Amino acid sequence: MKIKSSEFVISNSEVSKCPNSKLPEYAFIGRSNVGKSSLINMLTARKSLAKTSGRPGKTQLINHFLINGDWHLVDLPGYGYARVSKSIKNTFQKFITAYFEKREQMLCAFVLIDSRHNAQQIDLEFMQWLGEHAIPFCIIFTKADKLKPKALGRNIEAYKNKMLEFWEEMPKHFITSAENGVGREEVLEYIENLNNQFIK
Repeated sequence: MKIKSSEFVISNSEVSKCPNSKLPEYAFIGRSNVGKSSLINMLTARKSLAKTSGRPGKTQLINHFLINGDWHLVDLPGYGYARVSKSIKNTFQKFITAYFEKREQMLCAFVLIDSRHNAQQIDLEFMQWLGEHAIPFCIIFTKADKLKPKALGRNIEAYKNKMLEFWEEMPKHFITSAENGVGREEVLEYIENLNNQFIK
């Protein structure tokens, strides 16, 4: 898939105010320091489409971006470790849950995982929730450039083994780097294939 256009549409904290559109959409979510904004900018080939920050928890709203005029990329708030109050975290949880439960045009959630770390309980529990609610998702391992190939391979294999303690098979996953573009074509091709199925 070639990204010909990408534009910001709307930010809000109420699912009812999300775009009244039948276009397919894809949600990106993960812990607040996982490199989500950098990944979105890499995928769209825009340096500052999604706002990056050295301070975790920058994204605090549901952000819709229109890509190529025919699908939405949705940037959701990060969970865990964000320097925000408990009440704000609870608000995040409510509208994130509402988003996944109500947006029927959401074809896939991309759960971002930092490839440098061991499996985190907060990520495992979130993916378990998605599975229990029959919400389709894939895993995107980020920051692959921060590890040497052998170390990266060991970490991914260890994550697979951890997932297989709870899942019959490892969910579809991608290995990416916002620094050097690794995984970009694979993720966009996957989205394109889902879009084609959606249209049919």
